[in-house]
Amino acid sequence: MLVVRPANAHDLDAICHLADLAGPGFTSLAVGRDALSSRLDKSVKSFNGPDEITPDHVYLLLLEDTDKGEVVGMSAIKAQIGIQDPFFNFRVLKVAQKSSVTGSRFDMEVLVLVNEYAGATEVGSLFVKSDYRGAGAGRLISQSRYMLIAAAPDRFGEQVISELRGHVSQSGESPFWDAIGRKFFRMDFQEADQISAEKDNQFILDLMPKHPIYVALLPDEAKKVIGRTHPAGEGARRYLEAEGFRYDGAIDIFDAGPSLKAPREEIRTIKDSRLEIVHEADIDHELDLTAMVSNDSLTDFRCVLTRVGFTDNKLHMSAKALKYLNLSSGGTARIWIKR
Repeated sequence: MLVVRPANAHDLDAICHLADLAGPGFTSLAVGRDALSSRLDKSVKSFNGPDEITPDHVYLLLLEDTDKGEVVGMSAIKAQIGIQDPFFNFRVLKVAQKSSVTGSRFDMEVLVLVNEYAGATEVGSLFVKSDYRGAGAGRLISQSRYMLIAAAPDRFGEQVISELRGHVSQSGESPFWDAIGRKFFRMDFQEADQISAEKDNQFILDLMPKHPIYVALLPDEAKKVIGRTHPAGEGARRYLEAEGFRYDGAIDIFDAGPSLKAPREEIRTIKDSRLEIVHEADIDHELDLTAMVSNDSLTDFRCVLTRVGFTDNKLHMSAKALKYLNLSSGGTARIWIKR
């Protein structure tokens, strides 16, 4: 069975392996072992921290194949961004150009540096090993983040955002970065990306141009990738959009990948999930529904995608599912069933 659980102190090697597999351009994982170790330590403390929203809280979730005892995916939640360190994006705006002399009018797109997501929660770092994709694993590790938020909403912001990876080649080249960032930062994409991931973002404010940048002045290769998702992130984007996240013109300043956002209480999994008393199924119970089920705990969080059934309005699931959720028959579970 595939089970989502909090990362623990023994998972560093597994997390580093997933980071290596993710490749260049995956900003949140494009850091060294020391930075990942620090993030893991912060996550362990966050799960056991105060029951309130805290800017430095990070929650790392791992997807484990229990049959193999192998970590095969991960995702993360940052409780509150843009408070301790600035969180910059470019916003794509349209500027109307009009001349009464020539009798012409047209719109021009410009990029403006903004820090407008301060206080929001960020979901990200979604990665699943390639041989587990397309069979529900990505859906499980993605949706589990919202099941966790639903279990302790006071720990998270009223707005939730997600940054998707933009177009970066396997060798680490970004046409958008080459057109803008390289000219102001005088460094290559991977170096700037690593500084952003490992240190604070003050260097962005120090070096990035303060005035609007006209998109029409950029080379075609850069214009074509604005707001576009890397092919490896298309699945993640579909999951986000199914949850109600929408792109509204905010892009990453390094690779131009899109940022999507949604009100916390309007996220589909949070809005449509509910608490149920769960019972162990026997051979007479028909488990005819597929459901996302968590134990609705934060410190001991578990989430699985499993078969369930209702008999006499009572929720039933297998003893195996109950075991991996750390629940006993008669316990309370959070359940989400696709409508």
